[in-house]
Amino acid sequence: MTKNRTTLILILIIAFLYVADQVSKWAIVLNFEELRDVVRVVTDCPLFHLNIVRAHNQGVAFGMGDGTVWAPFVFLAVQVVALTLLVVFYRRGFFCTRLLKAAWVCIMAGVLGNMTDRLLQGFFLKGAEHLSFWQNFANGYVVDFLDFSFPWISSAYDPVGGYHWPAFNVADSCVCIAAGLFLIASFFEPKPETEKVKD
Repeated sequence: MTKNRTTLILILIIAFLYVADQVSKWAIVLNFEELRDVVRVVTDCPLFHLNIVRAHNQGVAFGMGDGTVWAPFVFLAVQVVALTLLVVFYRRGFFCTRLLKAAWVCIMAGVLGNMTDRLLQGFFLKGAEHLSFWQNFANGYVVDFLDFSFPWISSAYDPVGGYHWPAFNVADSCVCIAAGLFLIASFFEPKPETEKVKD
């Protein structure tokens, strides 16, 4: 398979994951009017409950930086730099194995998905039409909606439902999978997919 064809296939997979992320997020935004409006999907499992919520996160993993003035600008800049570096490293052949290519696909889709949220979601909040461009931009956030709670772990936040893992989305899942793949790949010596057979 030629490099151009491989790249095209990878881009199509990125596009699929990106669309899945955005469609799922907009389904939440259009159907959940209030933050933390909850639909409990799994209630009979003794180990965990899966809840669908609408959560806004201006920060990063575990809500770090959420609610700060600088978060929308700083984390957007970080994502732009990350995307640029990922493209440059790909073009230079850094992602030379199937495992690394899979990780690259996942992290590209994840970064693009959450970056789109930061750029657009602030403009669709109630009352956004009365705010300036920069105010709406500063209100940008990432839509999180998958909420797992563990009833067997006590929590002051939710005495009945138990401990809640921070809400996340499809893009977050892609980034976590990419991190796992990069970790696994670090234990193996990188070998290009196509090697010339020596006589």
